[in-house]
Amino acid sequence: MDNDNPLEPETKDESDTVSARHSSDETLYCEAEAPMAVKKEKAARESSETDLEIEDTEKFFTTGQKEMYLEACKLVGVVPVSYFIRNMEESSVNLNHHGLGPRGTKAIAIALVSNTTVLTLELADNCIMEEGILSLVEMLQENYYLQEMNISDNDLGLEGARILSEFLQNNTSSLFSLQLSGNNFKEESAELFCQALSTNYRIKSLDLSHNQFSDKAGEYLGRMLALNVGLQSLDLSWNHLYIQGAVALCSGLRKLDLSMNSFGNEGAAALGEVLRLNNSLAYLDLSSNNISNEGLSKISKGLELNESLKVLKLYLNPLSTDGAVLLILSIKRNPKSKMEDIDISNVLVSEQFVNILDEVCAVHPQLDVMYKAVQGLSNEKNLFTWTSPVKLIQSYADQHKISVLDFFTSLNPSGGPTMPVGEFRKAMLQQNKVPVNRYQVRELIKKLGEKTDMVDFRSAQPRRPVLSGLPFCPGQAPGSL
Repeated sequence: MDNDNPLEPETKDESDTVSARHSSDETLYCEAEAPMAVKKEKAARESSETDLEIEDTEKFFTTGQKEMYLEACKLVGVVPVSYFIRNMEESSVNLNHHGLGPRGTKAIAIALVSNTTVLTLELADNCIMEEGILSLVEMLQENYYLQEMNISDNDLGLEGARILSEFLQNNTSSLFSLQLSGNNFKEESAELFCQALSTNYRIKSLDLSHNQFSDKAGEYLGRMLALNVGLQSLDLSWNHLYIQGAVALCSGLRKLDLSMNSFGNEGAAALGEVLRLNNSLAYLDLSSNNISNEGLSKISKGLELNESLKVLKLYLNPLSTDGAVLLILSIKRNPKSKMEDIDISNVLVSEQFVNILDEVCAVHPQLDVMYKAVQGLSNEKNLFTWTSPVKLIQSYADQHKISVLDFFTSLNPSGGPTMPVGEFRKAMLQQNKVPVNRYQVRELIKKLGEKTDMVDFRSAQPRRPVLSGLPFCPGQAPGSL
């Protein structure tokens, strides 16, 4: 937070500093002045040195990280952020909503020039403005450790886009993930990013959601994607993209989020044509785009030939059970489909749909479809009362005197402790040691880490309590959940 009357930064020994810290982690700023003795010692040490610039490389290697930051705060005239001081040696630093302003951002940037521990930096909603962006860009030209940066919701506008695009054109940093959501970017900004990213292969993930892009911006970014071979994930949700913009964006990406753009059935029809030929897209989010059964029928036609898509999200579209049936029949007709997850979780389906889904899953056991409920069944019948899969697996492990981890790793061809969700679902449904259905497998995946697209069998291992003076009981079953 900018302050025209900064407090004198504290430079006591670490042990003294720790004792003087505020007890609450939510306290944002260091507010205590240094004692007079410390000030005298500091003045003698500093001699005639009163300035600190990013280019002052000699001081980087003679000044500690904390002292560097405190000097930078004194230089630019801001109060130090105590959270940053406490966490500047962690791999992730979250300074979202701290009201840093451009000068506070500059002090952070100066401290990070020589930092080798921070890999992820969160600076959303800090009003960093052009001066702050320039400081961050200068820092990134020297720092080769920072990998992920979030500068969303800073209202950077066209000038901020210009500064970022110039940096991206000559990017030699290690940055591979950049979040720029909610920065009031319009068509001109998209053109600048297009020029910069056409030759930048280092950025793998880019978030441009909650901006003001329309079809023209989509076309600019589409041209960039035709040339860029590095970008894998692009988030353009909550923009104003319609038919041409949506279609132009499918080339080359593995993950594309187009939710909340309302391009309707015409856009869905165009995307259906793209999916017939696309061989790279693995994740597509079309949630809340006003797609009805008519548009879904076009997407389904494309899925009959698609061999790459694994995840399709259609949540909050006005679909019925008839559209849902068309969708899963398209997967059934495609023997090469890699589809693993379909989200239509706002749709009430029929018993006919459930029966067809059983047939489809027999051919594609890796598939899971999330729907709201089955029409005509009471709430009591809608609640599945299957035996817990955890208990079934634990019982099998106990009977065969193996650990649960051993059971899971036996399903993995590589024998490793992790496995892609789709492959794990398929393996669980095809094994005959512990018979389970797809609903039980879904529950199991939630316990083993579905949010990472991988299941980790090690999370099934017990956390044995450490009880002082009590030895571990030899009779305890190994690998108990």
